[in-house]
Amino acid sequence: MTTPFGSYELTRFPEDPRDRLRAWDAADEYLLRHLDSGTGERGPVDLAGAGQITVLGDRWGALATALAAHRPTQITDSYLTRAATEANLKRAGAAEDAVTLLTTQDAPPERIDVLLVRVPKSLALLEDQLLRLAPHVHAGTVVVGTGMVKEIHTSTLSLFERILGPTKTSLAEKKARLIFCTPEVAAGGAAPEAPAGGGWPLTYTLDRDAGSGAGLTAVNHAGIFCADRLDVGTRFFLQSIPNNTAGARVVDLGCGNGIVGTAVAVADPDAEVVFADESYQAVASARATYEANVRSGRRDRAEFLVGDGLAMLPAASVDLVLCNPPFHSHQATTDATALRMFAQARRALRPGGELWIVANRHLGYHTHLRRLFGNSEVAASEPRFVVLRAVKREKRPRPM
Repeated sequence: MTTPFGSYELTRFPEDPRDRLRAWDAADEYLLRHLDSGTGERGPVDLAGAGQITVLGDRWGALATALAAHRPTQITDSYLTRAATEANLKRAGAAEDAVTLLTTQDAPPERIDVLLVRVPKSLALLEDQLLRLAPHVHAGTVVVGTGMVKEIHTSTLSLFERILGPTKTSLAEKKARLIFCTPEVAAGGAAPEAPAGGGWPLTYTLDRDAGSGAGLTAVNHAGIFCADRLDVGTRFFLQSIPNNTAGARVVDLGCGNGIVGTAVAVADPDAEVVFADESYQAVASARATYEANVRSGRRDRAEFLVGDGLAMLPAASVDLVLCNPPFHSHQATTDATALRMFAQARRALRPGGELWIVANRHLGYHTHLRRLFGNSEVAASEPRFVVLRAVKREKRPRPM
């Protein structure tokens, strides 16, 4: 990536030489050009004397890496983004403490002088984070957002306007736009209080058609897929997952709000359940869902992991992996994440352990499972979704 601040070799995380998706796009480039030259309607930003710079929603660390000399703070919901940022900073030769890395669950900086926002896919997450950051901006805070044209809608601009202040957009360049927002201040120059709203986390009760999840309470922080209702894929999965775990060590992989793993824990109090996701919002939701449904005396049977899938778990350490894999990475459609999850599951499973997944039928994951596990069978199906089961077989010794 070539910018006014230098040229950088950037990669996504985990690194894969076969991955054709870049770690930056035209929206990142547009914002960085603007910061240097004042592209469009606003003048250049004096980053050297700007004070505290906060970067929200950086996809793979492109913005934080380019601005590392100005010691920004990055706020992200993604462990993979954080890992990519660390790797890209190291590759660029930045000092270890050049960028302060925070998650969406951490307290933001006390005072923000420049707020750079990479518009996320989730409007709810954008709303939640702007509400969290609003009390920390002031009359002089420079607020600039960026995103591809297809990511910026009237509702996006309305959020900036409602939460921070008057908002308008730039002309499009290479199918990317900038968002300019001027924070409103109360009389006397004080920063306004963040407006009430959002209502996060959201809570709802699963109905009787939710299989093993019927009657459970789901808790969702902003940014979780289908946060206000049970999505149809998970509903079908809950109607199909095994109910004979018998004290097994079970993983809810890509746990989201954790309702699948919680259903296992409620049905089998002796089960050990690991909730794993790369989203800090998701794991916080899973913990809240678990605690809302499991008696306090049984809560020591759960583990909550934010990370790269099951990479942190020892090999051959679990009995059952349950997974509703994603097929998007931000706006890109890809099966790379799902295939990595399947490979991690095989490594983490004990011989005889099982991987159960639910997926859209057209994705054809059965072929990948057969290649990886040597077997795959349909455990349940309906016109749109299919539940697949794969078993990790014992390794057979080679004949002498």
